[in-house]
Amino acid sequence: MAEPTLTQVLGSGATQDATTITILKADLAGLTASANNTAESLVTGIILKASGYLNSTNQATNTDIQITIEDSNFPQVVTRNNTQYRQTTYNVNFQSADNYTLDPDNF
Repeated sequence: MAEPTLTQVLGSGATQDATTITILKADLAGLTASANNTAESLVTGIILKASGYLNSTNQATNTDIQITIEDSNFPQVVTRNNTQYRQTTYNVNFQSADNYTLDPDNF
């Protein structure tokens, strides 16, 4: 198989050149696009979108997938500053042969 493409992972509107990456907000899972989306809402949308392709099911048929994103399926209630929050955990797994330092250039 081949290395996952930008559009497979981040949507048909995702593009890049030598200095920028563009991801259409409309391609991000669950995001209501606005001019003032928070950084956290954008990261959440990116993780959810990428998890649709970068998962263990697709990795089983494409060994070129080296990053998987999996929902832990065990939401928890945590308390912070005397307020309860629902915490959802996604595991991002980076797999690189004999590489002990996480380096984006290795993926």
